[in-house]
Amino acid sequence: FRPVFGCVVSSVLLWLPGLTGVLQNQKTKEQIESLLQDGKHQELRERLCCRLSFGTAGLRSAMGAGFCYINDLTVIQSTQGIYKYLERNFSDFKQRGFVVGYDTRGQVTSNCSSKKLAKLTAAVLLAKDVLVYFFSTYVPTPFVPYAVQQLGAVAGVMITASHNRKEDNGYKVYWENGAQITSPHDKEIIKCIEECVEPWNGSWNENRVDTSPLRQDPLRRICDSYMQDLTKICYHRELNVQSSLKFVHTSFHGVGHDYVQLAFKAFGFQPPIPVPEQKDPDPDFSTVKCPNPEEGESVLELSLRLAEKEGAKVVVATDPDADRLAVAEQQDNGCWKVFTGNELAALFGWWMFSCWKENCSPDADVRNVYMLATTVSSKILRAIALKEGFHFEETLPGFKWIGSRVKNLLDNGKEVLFAFEESIGFMCGTSVLDKDGVSAAVVIAEMATYLQGQGLTLAQKLLDIYETYGYHISKTSYFLCYDPPTIKRIFERLRNFEGPQCYPKCCGAYNILHVRDVTTGYDSSQLNHKSVLPVSRNSQMLTFTFQNGCVATLRTSGTEPKIKYYAEMCALPGLSDRGVLEEELQKLIEALIENFLEPAKNGLTWRSA
Repeated sequence: FRPVFGCVVSSVLLWLPGLTGVLQNQKTKEQIESLLQDGKHQELRERLCCRLSFGTAGLRSAMGAGFCYINDLTVIQSTQGIYKYLERNFSDFKQRGFVVGYDTRGQVTSNCSSKKLAKLTAAVLLAKDVLVYFFSTYVPTPFVPYAVQQLGAVAGVMITASHNRKEDNGYKVYWENGAQITSPHDKEIIKCIEECVEPWNGSWNENRVDTSPLRQDPLRRICDSYMQDLTKICYHRELNVQSSLKFVHTSFHGVGHDYVQLAFKAFGFQPPIPVPEQKDPDPDFSTVKCPNPEEGESVLELSLRLAEKEGAKVVVATDPDADRLAVAEQQDNGCWKVFTGNELAALFGWWMFSCWKENCSPDADVRNVYMLATTVSSKILRAIALKEGFHFEETLPGFKWIGSRVKNLLDNGKEVLFAFEESIGFMCGTSVLDKDGVSAAVVIAEMATYLQGQGLTLAQKLLDIYETYGYHISKTSYFLCYDPPTIKRIFERLRNFEGPQCYPKCCGAYNILHVRDVTTGYDSSQLNHKSVLPVSRNSQMLTFTFQNGCVATLRTSGTEPKIKYYAEMCALPGLSDRGVLEEELQKLIEALIENFLEPAKNGLTWRSA
C-alpha cells in the first residue's frame, strides 16, 4: 500500500485496492468521510496506507475504518489470504473444513460485532465451497483450537480481542495442530492477503452462513466432548461432591458463565455463585473500567463483595473470552489475596505433578514428563523440575509458541502436564493447546477443596511450595506509550548504550552479567553469542541477568500500547529471607526504570499491573 495522498488531499476520496469494501459498511464509510471533511489527512494516511500484522495473539486492533483496523473488509481480506494459503498447503482443505468461533464483542459506532465478523469469515470460505464449522453462539476461545483437533479441520479462526478495551477486536488463527500460527505461516498468510485485497464475489454475503449446506454447527458435539475430556484432569471427584467450600465466579461480561458452570458440574461441584451484574454478555463492559482480571483487586470489587456476602472463600474470574483466569482467596484476617500469574503457576505446577505421581503407572518415567513457561514468566517450574526430575522448557512470549512446542513434544511421545505465561494464562493437561480459563478455574477449585481437607489454604500452600523449592519473588508492570518511534528509540538506546552495538554493563549500582536480545538474536551467555530462543524481529525484547541473581526483561506488548517489565529474584530452598529479596528486587526495578526507561524524558505513563 503506497501512500496515495499528496500534500493536498482533494475533497474526492482517491481509490485504493479494496477501498470500496470500506464503503460497504455505512458506519466505517461515515468515519472516512468525516476524516476527509475535517481535513485530518495524516490520520487518513495512517488508516489507509498500512496493514495489520500478526502479533503474539493474531491480528488485533481497534474496530473502525482503515486497513490497520479491524472491520468487515480487513476480516474479509484476511480470510481470503488464509484461503489462498491453505489451498496451497492442503489438497483436502475443502473436505476437512475450517472452524469459526466468536465472542460477544460489538461496537455500534463501527458496526463490527464479533458475530458479524465471524459470519463474514465463514462467508468467504463458504463461497469457495469449503466446509465450515460455525458455532451457533459465542464460545470460549479454547473451544476453537479444541474443535480444530477434534474435527480434523485444517485451521480455525476465533474473533476476539480477549481482555482488551471495548473498542478493540481481533482475529486469532489456529493451525491444524490446534496451536496458534507461528512463523513462517503468519508471514506467508500476510503475503497471500496482499495478493487478493479486492473482495471476491460472495465474500460480503454474511447470510450465506444461515443457508449454506456446507455450514455445520459443532457446538453441542464440541461442548460435550470438551466437558468429558475435562474429567481426565479431575483427580478427587469424591471430595468435590462433598465439598462445603463455596466459590464465586465472574465472567467479566463475556462468554464464560455457562461454560464454567458446566465445568464445575463435570468435576462434581455445586455450581459457583455468579456475579449477577457481570454474568451476561455486555460488549460495553459496563461495570469495569478495564475488562482485564489481571489488573487485580480493583476490577474484582463486585466479586469480592459478593463472596463476603455469601461466605465464599475463593473467587475465580475468567476474562471476556474465557482463556485466562484470575484467583482471589480470603485470608484469616478478612483481607483478600489476589494471586499473581506466577504464584498461580507455582500452585498449578505443584498440583499437576503431585497428581501425576499419585496416578501414574508403576513403570512411568519422570524423565518423560515436561512443563513449559514463556521466558518472561517465573522460573518456579524450573526449580520444581530440578528437584523432582522432570523437564522444564522456555519459549518466547505468547501461547502460540507454547502450543506449537507442546504439540511437538506430544508427537515425540512426551507427556506434558502443565504450561503457563505470567499474564494469568494456564494450560492444564493437553486437551487444548492454548491457555484455557475454563479448565484452570475448575482445577483451582479442586485444588482448594483438597487443601481444605488438609487444613490448608491456597496461600499457605504457596508458601510451602516456596520453602520447598526456593522463593521466587517477581514483579510485573507496564508503562503506556502511544508513540512507536519513542518505543523504538528506548530500545535502540539500550542496544547502543555506551557506543555502537554496546549493551549496558550495569544498571545504576547493579552489575549486569548477561544480556539477551531476541529481537536481534544476540545472547552474551552463549559461546557464539546467538540466542537459543527464536529471533522475533517484529517485537522488542531485552533480558538482563544481574550478578545478584535477578533476571529482568523489557518488552513491548503484542496486543496493547505497552512497554512491559518483568523482574524476578530466585533463592535456593531454605536459604532465603523473603523480606530481603523483596527489598532488593524493588530497588533494582527502580534502577531499571530510572536508567533504562527514563519515563519522565520519554513521556511514559506508568500503570500498576
